[in-house]
Amino acid sequence: MTAEIAPQQMERLALVRPLLKSDIALALVNPLDDPPAPFAAEAACLSPNAVDKRRREFAAGRAAAHQAMQALGQQPVAIPVGENRAPIWPERLVGSISHTRSCAMAVVAKRGAIQGLGIDVEEDKPLADDLWPAICSQQEQAWLRQQHNPGQLAKLVFSAKEAAYKCQFIVSQRYYGFDGMELTLDLETSSFSARFCADQPPFNCDDCITGRFAIGAGLIVTTAELRG
Repeated sequence: MTAEIAPQQMERLALVRPLLKSDIALALVNPLDDPPAPFAAEAACLSPNAVDKRRREFAAGRAAAHQAMQALGQQPVAIPVGENRAPIWPERLVGSISHTRSCAMAVVAKRGAIQGLGIDVEEDKPLADDLWPAICSQQEQAWLRQQHNPGQLAKLVFSAKEAAYKCQFIVSQRYYGFDGMELTLDLETSSFSARFCADQPPFNCDDCITGRFAIGAGLIVTTAELRG
């Protein structure tokens, strides 16, 4: 099974790697394989009632994060879950983890010039239009209706907001809903800008987080970063 899936993983790495600069490490692990067991401090964060799918995706995400740490020349350490359910990274690092049924990804960088990172991976399946109002602003919905593939792009909007949210959360430690950012997608450059719709200190209303995206190999992937 692993031999059959490895080429797809290589294809996915090739898809996502160009979204990131060289000082950001990227790793992928397939939850459908047998991912390494998480460290004890990580496994303790899982509910005893967690189903097999959840356990596999969690283990794959932590394994990807450990591999990304190694790629940076760092000793892998446990990444537990905080009270806010966000990963707790070592003080010297910033990172982000995302996973789907078939792919877990992690990005990690040394803290300093890079203040925040976000990655989100979704299966490349359309987002049902009855979910649009919960995720997309009126302006975003109007733009989607003008596109030839609105369901796919709605999933892209969802993913980009997730990546931008994770990125800013490392800095702000603040929660808000999908209406907290309004997205502008540039399909020609495969990039996006997420504009804050209200103050989220230290971010101000109309501040923006920029990111990039890729679609292929059955996935929609978005990344965002904040540099000092």
